Amino acid sequence: QVQVAESGGGLAQAGGSLNISCTFSGLASNERTMAWFQKVPGNEREGFVSITPGGKAIYGNSVKGRFAVSRDNAKRTLYLHMGSLKPEDTAMYYCAARRPGSGLSLLADGYIYWGQGIQVTVSS
Repeated sequence: QVQVAESGGGLAQAGGSLNISCTFSGLASNERTMAWFQKVPGNEREGFVSITPGGKAIYGNSVKGRFAVSRDNAKRTLYLHMGSLKPEDTAMYYCAARRPGSGLSLLADGYIYWGQGIQVTVSS
């Protein structure tokens, strides 16, 4: 049974930073492209970073230069460092994993394992 556990997040001030992480249990995450998504009420989940097992990543324009993704395949853990935070970064954050061999994508379709979501709130 696959389990996905997210941690970190919480409250930060604008201009500050936060770290969140996501650990996958029960699957070989080192074969899978993973991603982080944001969701605000009323909107669909929006992918903003995707990373291959080898560490190649793509970022959405909204976070490029401010957020950094990394992963530890041995620990089956995905990390996100969020810097220069803005109030508009306030959202639920979800990690996700694709089927083995799938490439980079910021689209939710194709990600088959999801974390439960973790709240990040940025105050102005």
